[in-house]
This record gives sequence, C-alpha cells and structure tokens, in this order.
Amino acid sequence: MVSRVERTPFAAWWWTIDRLTLAALVALMLAGIILSLAASPPVAERIGLDAFYFVNRHIMYLAPVLVVLVATSFLTPSQVRRVALVVFVIGMALLAATLVLGAEVKGARRWIVIAGVNIQPSEFVKPAFVILIAWLFAESVRRPEMPANTLALGLLASVTVLLVLQPDFGQTMLVVLVWAALFFLAGMRIIWVAGLAGAGAAGLVGAYLTVPHVAKRIERFLDPSSGDSYQIANALEAFARGGWFGRGPGEGTVKRIIPDSHADFVFAVAAEEFGIVLCLALAGLFAFIVLRALARAFHDYDPFTRFATAGLAILFGTQAAINMAVNLHLIPAKGMTLPFISYGGSSMISLAYGMGMLLALTRERPRAELIARVDFAYPDGRP
Repeated sequence: MVSRVERTPFAAWWWTIDRLTLAALVALMLAGIILSLAASPPVAERIGLDAFYFVNRHIMYLAPVLVVLVATSFLTPSQVRRVALVVFVIGMALLAATLVLGAEVKGARRWIVIAGVNIQPSEFVKPAFVILIAWLFAESVRRPEMPANTLALGLLASVTVLLVLQPDFGQTMLVVLVWAALFFLAGMRIIWVAGLAGAGAAGLVGAYLTVPHVAKRIERFLDPSSGDSYQIANALEAFARGGWFGRGPGEGTVKRIIPDSHADFVFAVAAEEFGIVLCLALAGLFAFIVLRALARAFHDYDPFTRFATAGLAILFGTQAAINMAVNLHLIPAKGMTLPFISYGGSSMISLAYGMGMLLALTRERPRAELIARVDFAYPDGRP
C-alpha cells in the first residue's frame, strides 16, 4: 500500500491518477487475454502456425503496452503536447513512406516493416493528431487572432489525404468524426458544423462512386445477398448461438470459420462462448471510460486539457463502437480493432499511448497549478 505521506514520484502518481479508469483499462486487457485464448487458436491452426501463436504474441505485446501506458501517464500537459508533436511528425513521415515502401495487402498499403517489425503508422498518428488539434482549438479560444482553425483544417486535410491514398476509409472516417466533434466542442458556429457534415457526406458518395471495394461493402450492407457476406453472416450466427450466457469457454464452433475471429470479429467470439452478458459488460467498460473522461473534461477550466481529454475519449469510444457495430451488422464492414481486446501490436501500443495521455491529463493537479493554467488560458480574466 502506498502511503499519502510518501514523497516519491510513484506515490505522487498513484494518489493523483484516476485509478478507476486505470482499473477499467486493465480489466479490458485481461478480457483481451481471455478472448485471445478463445478466438485465436483456430486462426493459427488454419494457417499452419502453433495453436497459441497469437495468444503468446498478444500477451507479449502487453509488456510494452503497460510500459507505454504508465510512462505516458506521468507526463504534464505541456509534455503531452511536445511528445504528441514528435509522434505526429514521425508518424506522418512513416505514413507517407508506407505509400511507397509498404507491402500491398488486399489492395491497400497500410503497413511498413522497420527492423523486422510490422508497424501501422496510422494507429500512432491518430492520438497525436487529437492532441495537436485540441491545442490549436484551445489557442483559438485563448488568442482569437491566431489562425488556429485554419491550421487545424490543414492538419485534417494532410492526414486524410495520406489515409485515402492507402486507401483506409475507416480510419479516415474516424479521424474526421473526432475532428468534427472537437470543432463543435470548441464553440464553432453550427453553420460550419453543417458544412463539414455536408462535405463528409459528399466524400462518402464520392468514395461509393469511385472506389469499387467501398461500393461493394455498402451494397452488401444494404443487401447481403448482393455479394460475399461470409464473415458478417457467421458473426450474426455466433450471437444467435451464444444467447445470453454463451455456450461455454472453448465450446464455440462458428469462430472456427470466421477468418478474422481473433482481430476484427473477436466481439462475435465473445458472444458465442460467453454470451450477450459479457458483451454488455465489455460495452459497459468502454462506456464507463468514455463517460468518466468526458465528465472530467467538462469540469476542467483549461481549454487544452478539456479538448484533449474529450478528443481522446471520443477517439477511444468511437473506435470501440465501430467495431461492435460491424460485428452486429449495424454499419458496413470495416476492419477496425476492438481496443485492448483484438489482436494487433500497433493498435494496442497506440491505444496505450492515447489512454496514457488521457490519464496524464485527468490527474489531480495542485491548486496553484490549476490557477496558473486558467490564468494562462484566459489572460483577460474570463472565467
């Protein structure tokens, strides 16, 4: 037990961190191990690997995940901004390099190999992008004469162009949604929000008309009989067979024929073996983390901390919602991981980085520091 009277850095961290959010994140990681044991062996055996290949790698990734999560949560708000800028610049460079050097998989270039390690740069760009956009919107509140909104729009355009060129429309949609949410929270006029929504709708129509695989996914969503809906059909079958309490650990059968059961469709495996009750518990954990972060952001007077915390929470929650919605056939199919549950090193480490920043920004600060931050944010004395 750590005493409050201790003056060590760890004691200061322990008594100021949001321990409930930290506990919820750890619970998701533990659930990820259990579901990896349930979902990944059939996939590994199907491609000729050891049955526990993906399980072992999933557990192995948790070591850097925990290190990144805890180390990042020690940062101050100013350090969060500086680290995010470095990560964003490196991530954008790798994102551009991926278009040239990345291996093409299913018609897209999203991965690049560095020192023998596969990295998906877009995963690391997302949380850093949220921090920089939050800082720019905070500056627009503090210094209206600064062209912060124009710079934020330029950052959005640069990220979306690189993502579309891969192409990765799912990540593009996620980035645009988070940007628009922060734009709205920053107090921008509703006419601009409506204009952005119209631009987004036009972009979706354009993708439907010009990109064949996007059109096929939308058509299969609207009419499953119009094409191959193998994974979605089996995912829905897994939910139907699992019922409320599931068939029991290791008793699932549909998981054996879902190609991505350990990654994009692990939520369906959870439903078949552990039932809708576990699915609701997982959804409850995601909702708890997001709503708690939004509540803390609402009560923070510093605009940067408020926008950054809200943006990271929205990014985390929206990604989880997209994955669960795809599994339930509520939206067109899109390959996106379920945070800390699905298999994937780049995804898990980038999520740890994002959630570490959220924990850092929601730490309790000394009253003198809070007053200084408010004075910096509002030099004209506004509350």
